[in-house]
Parts: sequence; structure tokens; C-alpha cells
Amino acid sequence: TRSIVTRDKIVMRNVYKCIVRPHLEYCAQLWSPPATHGNWATIIELESVQRRFTRLIDGIGTLPYSDRLKALHLTTLAERRIRGDLIEVYKIVNGMVEYGKDLFCMSRSGDKIISMPSKNKDRLVPKIADSFITERVISF
Repeated sequence: TRSIVTRDKIVMRNVYKCIVRPHLEYCAQLWSPPATHGNWATIIELESVQRRFTRLIDGIGTLPYSDRLKALHLTTLAERRIRGDLIEVYKIVNGMVEYGKDLFCMSRSGDKIISMPSKNKDRLVPKIADSFITERVISF
């Protein structure tokens, strides 16, 4: 059957982290919705999966969402996407991956990451380009 016999906090957290969350975060650095008008429904829908799952856990299901996350030592999916973006940029800037070398550079002092300007100034899809990883991480 497709049911879990126990609803113990540790078991359920591990089930969530191993089975559910990877589906919600797959390739998130590519598709991550920016927190702007028009994307809130997507962001709330993704977060609602985690909300519903944490409600199933015995002993903490009736607590507010933020308290359930603290009890399970989890963060919101939006925070995880931001963290994933920053890790990906770190890998690109430090040459740990073979892609994205032309997306970022370091400042002359070496303490700031600079997004490389777009080569195509006459962009056909500016709204999409504004949500790329190069634009999402610069504010952090």
C-alpha cells in the first residue's frame, strides 16, 4: 500500500526529505520563480505541499507553520531556493563547474560578485531574463 504506518516526527521528516522535497526542488536554480507579481500563486502552491506534509506529523500538526518547521529543523522552500542559488554561484565563480563562466566575475578588490552585462541589449523577453540566476543573486 501507499501509506506510512507511523507518523513519528523523525520518520516523517526523513520521508519528506528523501522522497517529497527532491521533487519540489529538482533543477530549482533553473526554474525558480522570482518573488514578484504574477508568481505568488506558484510560490504559495509549492510551499503548501510542505505545509500539508508537516500537518500530518503527530505532536506538531496543530502548531503554526513556522513552529512546525523549527521543530523539524527545516526551512521554507523559498529559503532553500535562495540558498541553492548562492551555492550554485559560488561553484561558478570558484571554477568548480564547467558551465556559467561568462555569467559572473569578481570585482577588482575581489570581495564582490558582479553579474556580467547581457550581450543582447535588445532582449525579446526581458521579463524572463530578469528572473535568471544572474539577477536573483546579486541582491544577496
